[in-house]
Amino acid sequence: MADGTQSLEDRMRGSEVLQELRRMIGVAGAVGPAVAARAGLSSSELEALEHLMAEPLGPVEIAKRLHVTSAASSGIVDRLERRGHVVREPHPDDRRRTRVVVTPSGRAEVVAHLVPMFTGLAEAEEALSAHDREVVAAFLRRATDAITALL
Repeated sequence: MADGTQSLEDRMRGSEVLQELRRMIGVAGAVGPAVAARAGLSSSELEALEHLMAEPLGPVEIAKRLHVTSAASSGIVDRLERRGHVVREPHPDDRRRTRVVVTPSGRAEVVAHLVPMFTGLAEAEEALSAHDREVVAAFLRRATDAITALL
């Protein structure tokens, strides 16, 4: 710009930190599909397993989280059940309802593919000083808030 200030676009292009953050966001977006392909799962099946690793869910809840129909959710659960990755069981509070629970093999399937990434991330963090960890954590919180604001 004529007054010596840079445009936002120029600042983002020239900032190594923002370039690396953009690169990381792009690479992170490819993790799910790559893990799904290696595990022989569809992206929806992997996403369902990720939700189920956090907590058991009913088929309708799975459909809502995956933004699919109830019929599609049932198909996803059927395929995961055939592979031994999930089981359907009666809901503990309402026997008329069913919940889907991830099995140890389902959990192991996902975790096995992610261990190398998590190991590398842990090593990267361990290489930082305590002060640098605080700075990076603060930056990542603010970056996540900025991205979340877009959503």
